[in-house]
Amino acid sequence: MMSIELYQRVVLTKDVPYENLKEGDVAVVVEKLSPTRESKGEHGVALEAFNALGDTTAVVFVPESFVRPLASDEILHIRKLAHAI
Repeated sequence: MMSIELYQRVVLTKDVPYENLKEGDVAVVVEKLSPTRESKGEHGVALEAFNALGDTTAVVFVPESFVRPLASDEILHIRKLAHAI
């Protein structure tokens, strides 16, 4: 299991469509979650996503496998936040 820390910035490895988050978006781990029967034993994380101005756009609960740490050879990129119609 990878080491994801509380308040660490992480990168999504999968889309979270119900919150308009995409693979590659950056979020902050705000809680680490214990495995449940529904998660088939996988740990989870609560993530807070922000827009470019620092306003919270979403709080989501995903399996830990949906995120990975940021790397020093990566650069952040801006995209328009898609709103559900």
